[in-house]
Amino acid sequence: MKTIASYFDPFPILETERTRLRPITYSDLEDMYGYCSHPDVSRYTTWDKHKSKEDAKAFIDFVLSRYEADQLGPWGIEYKPTGKLIGSCNYLNCDSHTMKAEIGYVLSHEYWNKGIMTEVVNRIIEFGFTEVGLVRIQAMCMVNNAGSAKVMEKTGMKFEGVLRNYAKVKQELHDLNMYAITIEDYRSLRGD
Repeated sequence: MKTIASYFDPFPILETERTRLRPITYSDLEDMYGYCSHPDVSRYTTWDKHKSKEDAKAFIDFVLSRYEADQLGPWGIEYKPTGKLIGSCNYLNCDSHTMKAEIGYVLSHEYWNKGIMTEVVNRIIEFGFTEVGLVRIQAMCMVNNAGSAKVMEKTGMKFEGVLRNYAKVKQELHDLNMYAITIEDYRSLRGD
């Protein structure tokens, strides 16, 4: 049986109208530090804002080690008009036995409310269902993260409920909203 990770060897480059989803490299360090050091970007993430370029380098070190070990690593979101890295997205908590995956994403605050993240998430959902063979894709966000919830809803994910005291983030327990889309939902949205 093929694993989900096997679809990342070689690493898949995906395109949307405005973005190119590709591997993250050390040349992205300045761009990554630029958005990861902004407090609004890290407000709802599991990680603290980057305090120095060393924090960004440490994350890129981690990402490259995952690529080299043929483990799932994130796509960098490159904004096509400028070639600038503006965020990242990835599959996580993958289960190749049940063919389900969770998605996570982060986007530079300068690109919020422009439909870019919805465009990106739609593309990785399409890739998951049409090329990898996933049957369920889910995502979670803190209950007060309205922007992330809006992305999930716009991409056809359905709200499944609140996971109470589900995640310890920055020393506090948080409730998370669970959203998901199944292969049947996806086919229905496409009119298949």
